[in-house]
Amino acid sequence: MPMALIITIPPHGSAFRQVRLVALMASLIAGGFADLPAADLKLSILEETAFKEAAARVDPSIVQIQTVGGLDRVGKVLTGTAPTTGVVVSEDGYVISSAFNFASKPASILVRLADGRQFSADLVATDRLRMVTLLKIEVKGLTVPVAAPKADFQVGQWSIAMGRTYDFKTPSLGVGIVSALDRIWGKAIQTDAKVSPINYGGPLVDIQGRVMGVLVPMSPRGNTEIAGVEWYDGGIGFAIPLVDIQATLDRMKAGVELKPGLMGVDLEGRDIYADKPVVSRVRAESPAEQAGLKKGDLFTEIDGKKVVNQSQIKQVLGAKYAGDSVKVVVSREGKSIPAELKLVDKLVAFEAGFLGILPDRLATADEKGGVVVRYIYAKSPAETAGLKVGDRITKFNDATELSIDKLTDIVARVDPGDPASLTFEREGKASTVNVKLASVPDAVPATLSSVAITPGEKKDDGPKVGRFSRKIPGHDNEFWAYVPEDYNPDHEYGLMVWLHPNSDTMEATIIKNWRPICDLRGLIVLAPKAEKLGGWTLSESQAITDSIKKFQEDYSIDDRRIFLHAYSSGGTMAYHTAFKERELIRGLAIVSSALRTQPPDNTPLYRMQILLNCGDKDDAFRTVQATAAGLKRLKFPITNMIGKGRAHAYAPANELDEIARWVDSLDRI
Repeated sequence: MPMALIITIPPHGSAFRQVRLVALMASLIAGGFADLPAADLKLSILEETAFKEAAARVDPSIVQIQTVGGLDRVGKVLTGTAPTTGVVVSEDGYVISSAFNFASKPASILVRLADGRQFSADLVATDRLRMVTLLKIEVKGLTVPVAAPKADFQVGQWSIAMGRTYDFKTPSLGVGIVSALDRIWGKAIQTDAKVSPINYGGPLVDIQGRVMGVLVPMSPRGNTEIAGVEWYDGGIGFAIPLVDIQATLDRMKAGVELKPGLMGVDLEGRDIYADKPVVSRVRAESPAEQAGLKKGDLFTEIDGKKVVNQSQIKQVLGAKYAGDSVKVVVSREGKSIPAELKLVDKLVAFEAGFLGILPDRLATADEKGGVVVRYIYAKSPAETAGLKVGDRITKFNDATELSIDKLTDIVARVDPGDPASLTFEREGKASTVNVKLASVPDAVPATLSSVAITPGEKKDDGPKVGRFSRKIPGHDNEFWAYVPEDYNPDHEYGLMVWLHPNSDTMEATIIKNWRPICDLRGLIVLAPKAEKLGGWTLSESQAITDSIKKFQEDYSIDDRRIFLHAYSSGGTMAYHTAFKERELIRGLAIVSSALRTQPPDNTPLYRMQILLNCGDKDDAFRTVQATAAGLKRLKFPITNMIGKGRAHAYAPANELDEIARWVDSLDRI
């Protein structure tokens, strides 16, 4: 049975072995096996035979899956356009595959066995933690592959990624190595073998013909069926260990949807690799609250494993299901306190607390420390407590040495309605007041003066100003940009990243409408272009991200006011990129575009504020309103602007002025 052979040199092999493989590959390119020395010829034959025999052992257990009907695309990802792959996991007709293959919600599913027989399949259940789906066909006597035990997994060992798609008689093969274990927070094997949508759901096989895992797209930052799909064919592939799937198979056969387990705590800080696992907030009605955990507790042990940073907790919890029990030990006031929690699949949504001020970005940066008040929201806790513009907040609860970022993070982790105390200085006198925090308001300040910016000195070797176009370094995409002519690096500028709709960059419209706003309010416009003007692809989000980081290097950018702005079909890319890059992007201003995928949970780790704008005569109005309602239920700070009497069109000048004030208040606390 002829098969394509892709040879990947394992980095952990001996130097002599690597040299022989390089010689083998060179000889194959030059003309095949004819001119090989006898020793190399023997080695090549043995290796090729091993790959073929391993594939042949698994071949009867690999099925082809065809979906019929359903959505043409999920987000920007095309779905249901070609056959995909699955693996037999039970002789009585159960087949496992990647959940990605069914993201389109197909009307029917067909499974074709290795012997050519074809059956209609029922979707039984999906594992939402490991993103695999179980199917059932009415047949007996199927061949179940041998599962490789985890104890045998080694970084550097051969791995064979298989699928059964276009050429039904011959399974596809991609040969590589296992490049890492316990990836994606303890859930997956990583391989550099060729993995793409055509073999998602197929097996990752070892050299003995045992199935190590089932190939799926995955990402450490996403938890949807399409998370990580943009990495395909990039040398980064993932597989869920088959032994882990077998451990939950009985539950899935019973139709149980398996979901990630949640504890219900938020941790202090943002650096999961450096920051200690200190509890900053216990979610209401959560397993953590029921177990008696409290703010300030320091995790020292979880499920018998010592933990010193937050990533180690994620590594343990990342492979746990709702319903699983977890034993923890926390340190509280010098005492070790054990607790046991039963994880759940859903928590009461996180909602940030709100003090009601805007910080003075220039005055706060002086040597005196603390956060100076620039603006106070009407009827806010700050106004009720008697704060005034110009006051310098020096302490909030027990926290001192405050910066804008530190105060923002601390306030966000206090529940709306909960009390707090703050100390401020006014005319050299310190005062302490009590406040009861509120929810973040929906409304934008009706009036908000711009921050005065001193014009900068123009230099021939200084950063580019005005309107200009360039190529994004490392990508085929181009961008255009506008930087105020009086740009002054001593001030921090907000960054508006414009993502155009399909087939129209709208450059003239954006320049005309936003140039005076940028000059007045200290904003820079960065406008990446899709590689093909007809529309964005999800993989281009990396080009957008890299362009933002480049501007952070070249210009003085306020990290708290980086936001994506999009209209119509450009909104899909904006939603995708913003939720993928929440550490970088702080806001979304979307005109006439609804969110069509499940958003991530709101969390104090990532400050994301969203403005939706749509005309009430727009065909998209109903779905945009549904988006606003859904995001509100998840407690995202939402501003919902409705254009009276407007059909499908970009926002007019008066509404752009309100959007500009929203942008100028992205650093609200």
